[in-house]
Amino acid sequence: MTFMKILECLLVLATVVVSMNCTASPKGETKAGNEPEIAGEEAVIDTVVVLNKADFLQKIYNYEKNRTEWVYEGNTPAIIDFYADWCGPCKMVAPILKDLAKEYKGKILIYKINTDKERELATAFGISSIPTYLLIPTKGEPQMARGAMPRESFVQIINEFLLK
Repeated sequence: MTFMKILECLLVLATVVVSMNCTASPKGETKAGNEPEIAGEEAVIDTVVVLNKADFLQKIYNYEKNRTEWVYEGNTPAIIDFYADWCGPCKMVAPILKDLAKEYKGKILIYKINTDKERELATAFGISSIPTYLLIPTKGEPQMARGAMPRESFVQIINEFLLK
């Protein structure tokens, strides 16, 4: 093989590898459309699920239908992480949320919303800094928390607010 032919093969191989990495979900995350469902109940998930607007309206809160009153569409407490891929603090918190999703499997759900891709959702919730978390108990009003938090803070929020 000539040098040019080898270079061409390597370039094609590199393109395939890069395109596979760009289309796959990050390890430990699933897209909401691929989320398993159990007879109308929330599935028991041990990973962080990435939401888009349509999934949010169906699984969390349909603010287009319920403009004046918060109506949680789920039946399991949830944390929604508003993040961006370029955000350093968001990257630091991501492994903590993945671990918590496994630890609290069946008790809480953890979702992520990319604010760069889902600008309408970010605007609807007044997200002006990231990371920002929407903390949703099964009953009562949700609360917001801003900024990267240590694991201990998430555990306290889960135990004292979401699971209380």
